[in-house]
Amino acid sequence: MTRHRAGPPGPPPEFTVQWLRVRLAKRGRLRFASHRDVARAVERGVRHADLPVAYSGGFNPRPKLSYSGAVPTGVASEAEYFEIGLTASCAPADVRDRLDAALPPGLDALNVAEVAPGTLAGDLQVSDWQVTLHGVGEDAAELACRDFLAADHIEVERVTAKGVRRVDARAAVLTLELDRRAVHSGTGGCAILRMVVRHMAPAVRPDDVLAALRQVAGLAPPSPPLVTRLAQGPLGTSAGGLCGPGLRRSTVADCGAGAAADEGGAALGGAPVSARRAP
Repeated sequence: MTRHRAGPPGPPPEFTVQWLRVRLAKRGRLRFASHRDVARAVERGVRHADLPVAYSGGFNPRPKLSYSGAVPTGVASEAEYFEIGLTASCAPADVRDRLDAALPPGLDALNVAEVAPGTLAGDLQVSDWQVTLHGVGEDAAELACRDFLAADHIEVERVTAKGVRRVDARAAVLTLELDRRAVHSGTGGCAILRMVVRHMAPAVRPDDVLAALRQVAGLAPPSPPLVTRLAQGPLGTSAGGLCGPGLRRSTVADCGAGAAADEGGAALGGAPVSARRAP
């Protein structure tokens, strides 16, 4: 019996000397881009920014880029994250500026932080969502929130590539309320909801929560809602909301308003949420 000797292994992976975490905003028409489209745009942006990105080994080396919990297609976000491994140390502020200039309009690099590798998923435990419901009155929206929070379980159906799946939309929602400040700031004719949703398996998305509101309270907006993820971060045990991510980093570069107050902590993981806590 003849044995075929395996060919020589591909090139070894490049040594990574620095890991950076980048916070992206996905705005305007870019909200209709899929996660795969965004990932391709990021790879092109990294190349155009001439960053010293590290590559994996083997015969098909790939840039060391990792993502976690992308928003669904059609949803905007102020808090999408990816981590990048570099073969040379770079100043986070410089990386942010170069990457932001290389990304397409609507995909904006907001801040960059130096982190320990492999901490992304652990730091992103909950999301703060804003949902704008055009044609819905604030009283009806507030009553629907109360009915939702009063329920122990609300199962809804979601159509997936593998068929219909049932998820408990209530289990993941920590807080849900009407944002009255937004309602009274010139957005007449619509209600705006804020919700803090825990990351769990199976994932509960804002459209699952909206399906549950329709199920328990008959809340059915006449037009598609505008959904935006405002922040991600660890679970804040005191408020049931978001807290600073506690990243192990030496330097943070941020271009968002108010980030300097906490050295990028709340800015990278999401500002604390003022919302009613679910019973």
